[in-house]
Formats: sequence, structure tokens, C-alpha cells
Amino acid sequence: MENTPSPAPSDQPVPLRKSEPAPADQSRVGEAELRASDADRERIADLLRDAYAEGRLTVDEHAERIEAAYKAKTLGELAPLTRDLPAHQSIPTDSPRPAPASAGQPLPPAREESANLVAIFGGSTRKGRWRVGSHIRATAVFGGVDLDMTDAVFEAPEVVIEVSAVFGGVSIRVPENVTLIGSGVGVFGGFDVREQTAPDPYAPVVRVKGMALFGGCDAKPRRGKKLKEWVRKQLDG
Repeated sequence: MENTPSPAPSDQPVPLRKSEPAPADQSRVGEAELRASDADRERIADLLRDAYAEGRLTVDEHAERIEAAYKAKTLGELAPLTRDLPAHQSIPTDSPRPAPASAGQPLPPAREESANLVAIFGGSTRKGRWRVGSHIRATAVFGGVDLDMTDAVFEAPEVVIEVSAVFGGVSIRVPENVTLIGSGVGVFGGFDVREQTAPDPYAPVVRVKGMALFGGCDAKPRRGKKLKEWVRKQLDG
């Protein structure tokens, strides 16, 4: 039986198979889609508070943007809230804020403020260096109260904040090194207090209580903000 000769190899080069393009990295997301941190939301809230105090935002605009800032989940949702403000900073920004004047310089005296904050069809904001007593009342009726205690001077070992939010909202921010306790009630609304215990047993205690009816109360510590001045309890009792 004769063997069938194999076909002679062709002189034509065998075309190489084109490699398929590598699939795009599905794990890579755009900057606007990155999840926002608490620090990102607080930076935007600070800019909005300053803009409101300077008269750049109306009461309704301030309340609407503050609410949107604390509800934002991504950096893309935060960016438009300050885009039309002079103090706008690109998001994200992890660079530290400029250091205050020389540590050797005395701080200005804390200002005296009323123990009552009322917002009825409007807004009420308190921030900066002010004196905190033993009792504060925050009332929001179809409006918003923004209470920032992170730069305040505490004059009592315990501060009770009594909240009444009716179709409105109360936002409370405290330093990260105080004790925060909540005992409020939400009726068709939310009463959210992020409790914490300060490492220093003699640090001030902030107790938030009250009711939110068709409204909300949000109280939590602000990261990176530590209270340096307060009346310490005496070890001797």
C-alpha cells in the first residue's frame, strides 16, 4: 500500500491570530463615583454654613443643601452643592486646613449666646467659639437648626440639649473627645444620636433628648475636632 505524500509546506506565512483587547478594568471607577466619607460631608457642610452666614445662600437654600450634604453617598453628589460658592474646594481634598495663628497667641474670648435656638419656617445656625452652658433648647418647626459645638468652650461638666423638631430638622455636632448620649424619640421621623464614651472620664457629657415629629434629629461627633477647653470635674469630688 503506497503512502500518500503529505502536502508540502506552504511558503505563505501563517497569519497570526489577533489578540483580543483586554477587558476594561471594571473595578476602576470615576472620581465622582467614589464613596464620600464623613470628613468629606463635614467639609461641605462647613462651606455651606459660612456661605449662609455671609448671606450668599437663603434660608431655604442653606437648609436644602445641608440636608443633601449629609445624605450624599458619593463625591459626585457633594460637588454641585458648593460649585457656585467662592470658597469652593475640589473634591476630594485630604490636605489639612491651614494651621491657626501661632499657638502662643491667646484665643479670643468665647462669646455669650442664648440657650435657645429657634427656627420656624427658617433656619438657625450657631458655630464658632461660644460658651456652652448646662442646658440648650433647639426648636425647629418647618425649619432647620444647625448646632456646632466643636469650637465651643464648655462651662459645665454636663450639657443637656432638649430637641423639638416638628416638620423640621436639628443637626448637632460635638467634639470627638466628649461623651455623647441620646434618649430622644422619633414619631414618623428620626432621632439619630451616635453615642460615644470619651476616653477621659472627666470630659464633658452631652446628653441629647427630646422628640422629632415628622422631622429629624442628627447628633454625632465630628472627626478631627477635639475640645481643648472645658471645666474639669475635680478629682476630690
